[in-house]
Amino acid sequence: MALSTACVVRPAIAADVPTIFALIQALAQYEKLSHEVVGSPAALESHLFGDHPYAEALVAEVAGRGVGFALFFHNYSTFLTQPGIYLEDLFVLPEYRGQGIGKALLTYLAQLAVTRNCGRLEWSVLDWNAPAIAFYQRMGADVLPDWRTCRVTGQSLANLAAIAPATTPSS
Repeated sequence: MALSTACVVRPAIAADVPTIFALIQALAQYEKLSHEVVGSPAALESHLFGDHPYAEALVAEVAGRGVGFALFFHNYSTFLTQPGIYLEDLFVLPEYRGQGIGKALLTYLAQLAVTRNCGRLEWSVLDWNAPAIAFYQRMGADVLPDWRTCRVTGQSLANLAAIAPATTPSS
């Protein structure tokens, strides 16, 4: 479908944090993971706009209302010896889907990756989310069947960090 002429995609600013956090909560609800949202708008603001930003975000607006977002950060490919962009989350409110807003967010991010001389743009998708998988494939993405996400969180992260290192990392 054609992009709504009223849709604007732009880099997020600090004033967008409440909207982005609300969209994160809506994404979690959609994925039936609301119980995993334990962060706060204050932490999000610090991580996006503080002294040491960890991530960036795009906001999609229709008639001045935030209806979608993409949150991303740089990673690095040793094989390509180039930076990349990792898309942590892309979400459009259900009532605004099918209007080209997700495509506009992904296209903006791809243009940003090209401008920044990134070798790739990558992300993960839940295996049950057939509509998202189909959308990403229509956009030209390969869904890699031979890669699995590894994650260490909570007590497992603390246990791993407690293993005596050869040297102590510095910040």
